[in-house]
Amino acid sequence: MIDLYPFAKPFIHALDPEKAHNLSIAMLRRGVTGTSHRPRRYKNLRSRVFGLDFDNPVGLAAGYDKDAEALAGSRALGFGFVEAGTVTPKPQPGNDRPRLFRLSADKAVINRFGFNNKGVEAFAHRLDQFAKKTGGSNCIVGANVGANKDAQDRTADYETCIDRLYGLSDYFTVNISSPNTPGLRALQSREALEDLVWRVLAVRNKKVSEGQRRVPILVKIAPDLTDDDIADIAAIPTTTEIDGLIVSNTTIDRPDTLKSRDTGEAGGLSGQPLFAPSTEMLRQMYRATNGAVPLIGVGGISSGKDAYTKIRAGASLIQLYSALVYEGPGLVERIKRDLSRRLKKDGFACVADAVGADHQG
Repeated sequence: MIDLYPFAKPFIHALDPEKAHNLSIAMLRRGVTGTSHRPRRYKNLRSRVFGLDFDNPVGLAAGYDKDAEALAGSRALGFGFVEAGTVTPKPQPGNDRPRLFRLSADKAVINRFGFNNKGVEAFAHRLDQFAKKTGGSNCIVGANVGANKDAQDRTADYETCIDRLYGLSDYFTVNISSPNTPGLRALQSREALEDLVWRVLAVRNKKVSEGQRRVPILVKIAPDLTDDDIADIAAIPTTTEIDGLIVSNTTIDRPDTLKSRDTGEAGGLSGQPLFAPSTEMLRQMYRATNGAVPLIGVGGISSGKDAYTKIRAGASLIQLYSALVYEGPGLVERIKRDLSRRLKKDGFACVADAVGADHQG
């Protein structure tokens, strides 16, 4: 396998971060992956989570492909699933630039995009076109949905997106944890979250009653939660038909260990510094739900060891994004290879056998 990224990285990092991001989307849209390999399949990485069959547990996190423009290219990198978005009902430009910052010395990223996207109609069209081109292949695609900044009833925005995209994605993620839309995280309070959950579940129930398949709905939470927040959120999937939680989104915290110039920029911090706090949040949520709720572990994953740590902490699946900025697209295959090896070494026949292993005994 030849990894071309180390040669291209100095040129890419010489670009403005958002221009580099857009360039990578354009390349993937045209089928240029930056690697010479064909994705490998590992039998012990297959798993079934919330009713879906995953070829492997390594997913692309939301925030990268906001408008579902590069689904085929992203899948060609070897991901087991791809989550597009965040999408809102109406198009919106997001926050003013600059709004994306590389913290190279910390292998981290700060963003304050603010749900910039072309709206749910354009998103739906791309999902429909992708489905027609792939002909119902085993590529699992999730739709991460949010609310417009100027929405009077933000919960209604989530209902609108799910209603419009139903049948076009394999699962939905309700994003209530971005720090870049003012007031959005208030939806994580118990009363607001319960109202939101019941309303989006009502949309699904209506679709199912009309003969459509049951599509899993997940909730994505922040890493900056109190013990009371954790207890409140953990109660939701155990008392409703929500199918799982994604732990976690970016953090508004700024660890003292950060060394890069732009650490004072506002926005959500992701990448390596998020690994420890997001993994601790994952452990707490696994315990709070008694391991009964599927969790997707996100935050700071940049190796097979990191992915395995998340799985042992309670994640049935994992997602990454920021590490691609520093490690390149070949990272996906390296994680899969190392994760498969680690499972074998510890005597686990499959990913599901290792989920939550650190909590046992």
